[in-house]
Order: sequence, then C-alpha cells, then structure tokens
Amino acid sequence: MAKKTPADASRVAHFEQSLDELEQLVEKMEHGDLTLEASLAAYERGVGLYRQCQAALEQAELRVRLLTDPERPESGEPFAPAPDGR
Repeated sequence: MAKKTPADASRVAHFEQSLDELEQLVEKMEHGDLTLEASLAAYERGVGLYRQCQAALEQAELRVRLLTDPERPESGEPFAPAPDGR
C-alpha cells in the first residue's frame, strides 16, 4: 500500500481553510472595492488556493480508493459529479 507523505496529509487537512479563504477572496472581488493591483493579487492568490483545493480533493479520492480496495486502487471508479455539476 502507498504511504502518505506529510505533504499529502496536510493538503487534505487544510482543504476547508483554503476553501474558506478562497470564498472570502471571491466575495471581496465581487464586491468591487479593490484596486486593480489588489484585484490582481487576490486573483493570483485565488488561483493558488484553487489548485491547493483541487490537489486535496484528488488526494482524498485516492485515499478512498485505497481504503476501498488496497490491492487494486486503480480499479476504483471516479466519483460521479453531483447533478448540479459540483
């Protein structure tokens, strides 16, 4: 069975924190009170947070597959998207 690295574990552990920060950034940007420079910085930070969240979700899915069938994690089916596309 594949071993978790500390980086993998921390991605999953910090998912909600990253998601909360991303939601706050989006809210600030949608409000429209940021300068162009602040908007660009917020966008850049948001892209980084999005990538962290995506990596955490991928790592969580792998962990579920390993728990489901540790001998053949590649045989797991990808999670179906929710009806609303999320």
